Amino acid sequence: MFESFSHINQRGDAHMIDISDKQITTRQASAESIVLMNAKTLNMIIEGKHHKGDVFATARIAGIQAAKKTWELIPLCHPLFLSKIEINIETDRIKNCVRIQSFCRLNGQTGVEMEAMVAASIAALTIYDMCKAVQRDIIISQVRLLSKSGGKSGNFVAEKV
Repeated sequence: MFESFSHINQRGDAHMIDISDKQITTRQASAESIVLMNAKTLNMIIEGKHHKGDVFATARIAGIQAAKKTWELIPLCHPLFLSKIEINIETDRIKNCVRIQSFCRLNGQTGVEMEAMVAASIAALTIYDMCKAVQRDIIISQVRLLSKSGGKSGNFVAEKV
């Protein structure tokens, strides 16, 4: 599919891509992460009985902050002025899981896939951090890009799992 990695130059060195000649377009991406836990832990969060407070509100804020700081966390990412960051959290009592979906958008010269994935990941890690005293074997899984649009590479939509 790809003949070369974009962040590796002709000498094989890692480098930050020069985006100054790229066209400014609307670019957006969504990502998800899944947090699996036992029913007792999930019910405690849903019912608002967690001793640390509103777990989902804290996870949303952490995800938003993480998207804004992706360029500081992931080498070679560009600093971006995101125009929208959204974190949606859904619970599934049958599967005892939380599904976190992030959405990022901007008008710019580079995509926001990493920002969306970092947001979903950090929101999931925040849930783990707040709940680890109650349950240490929480599983974070399926961190993945769901969709992206804009830019030269066009659109992408992940297959449903």
